[in-house]
Amino acid sequence: MKPAYEPLYLFINGEWIAAQERDTAPVVNPADRLELGRVPLATHADLERALSVTQDAFTVWRKTVPAERARVLKRAADLMRERAPRIAELMTLEEGKPLSESRDEVLRAADYFEWFAEEARRIDGRVVPSNRPGVQQLVKKQPIGPVAAFTPWNFPAITPARKLSAALAAGCSVIIKPGEESPATALALARALDDAGLPKGVLQVVFGVPDEVSGQLIASPVIRKVTFTGSVPIGRLLSARAAAGVKPITLELGGHGPVLVFDDADVEKAAVEGAANRFRGTGQVCISSTRFLIQHGVYDLFAEHFVRATQALVVGDGMDPATQVGPLANPRQLAKMEELVADAVARGATVLAGGKRIERDGYFFEPTVLADVPMDARVMHEEPFGPIAVLMRFDALVDGLAEANRLPYGLSAYAFTQDARTAIDVGDGLEAGMIGINQYRIVSTELPFGGMKESGHGSEGGAEGIGYYLTNKFISQA
Repeated sequence: MKPAYEPLYLFINGEWIAAQERDTAPVVNPADRLELGRVPLATHADLERALSVTQDAFTVWRKTVPAERARVLKRAADLMRERAPRIAELMTLEEGKPLSESRDEVLRAADYFEWFAEEARRIDGRVVPSNRPGVQQLVKKQPIGPVAAFTPWNFPAITPARKLSAALAAGCSVIIKPGEESPATALALARALDDAGLPKGVLQVVFGVPDEVSGQLIASPVIRKVTFTGSVPIGRLLSARAAAGVKPITLELGGHGPVLVFDDADVEKAAVEGAANRFRGTGQVCISSTRFLIQHGVYDLFAEHFVRATQALVVGDGMDPATQVGPLANPRQLAKMEELVADAVARGATVLAGGKRIERDGYFFEPTVLADVPMDARVMHEEPFGPIAVLMRFDALVDGLAEANRLPYGLSAYAFTQDARTAIDVGDGLEAGMIGINQYRIVSTELPFGGMKESGHGSEGGAEGIGYYLTNKFISQA
């Protein structure tokens, strides 16, 4: 028997607000297509109230000493760890990923709150010697102001955690709109913060029609900073809206992660771990490896190992402990997988594994490996964001780098080689914000998370992450 789902609310000024007369949207379990609950959609009045209390709370929270802000965030992190088994169940029910992945995500989300709790105590400034006698010059860092944060459905714990932990540590108040398809996870984080003693009004959680919510929040003079994780087209739209109010925006957008595998690489490691990385989260991972570029000498061996590892993956309901690959999150993703594979095959691609929908309840698609994909196929230009991997050959380093950097995305990239010179050249030459060499695990709380080119700008995580929620103030005193 599956665990029970949670009632869904808006969270404004410390109040848990049920749907009542508001419109709602269904939350569906992608493993069986059954409705789990209905999420309330904020009205125009709800958003105006959220803006008002966020402004009022900012005047209090910004003056709260860093040690107290840190205490609240660390207590929230402890509560998330205590509640991780239950939060993980909610995440798997609404998003579909295997329960083991959900548990890991909740624990890593807690790590971000603990990390930025410590960063709150390290916000400093500097004294700059003056060229004029009797003048003191100070540079202070202060919270930028109320923040509007927008997060997607695919990582419903860790993506909100990156934004909330850094913003709250800096002294900002926040209105966050998580994805409506996986709302209970974000609400669980809010409840942990509320139970940890976060003052009322410092955090609001709202749901609604995305275009309407983002338009109203970003246009408000209350909001002084915007942060968004999601698709490139929506990132462009929100960036334009923020620019109209001269508001800084942090963007973490899509990718199409290349993997360069050289002749001297540990080919089995690159292939077996590559398959696990590619199909983690059912491929709905922005930093996932998607295009495997293999040097000619080891292409056949890599393909053999990769296909075997792919075909061994267990696909099923994320609540089943045996499951390694869950369903896609929604029918839109399922339809897109079918379209991308059909388009590639029609243009001459070869299907080495998978390639079709799994006929069972839920949004299941076989982990798929494509080879000999022509350059005009859609999957060579669009982020698949699903369980599709593309294998390609390359000759020399310069050719591999050219293909890896061909697309306008620059989020993540990977390379496998035993040659130190090649590793240095690849690290320098790849146009990506995050690069893994001889490994696929590149995300850590103490390191920046972000991309370049059309994959966005700004970073989350690491010592860099808190800086995007601070503003510099210069004081010259005679």
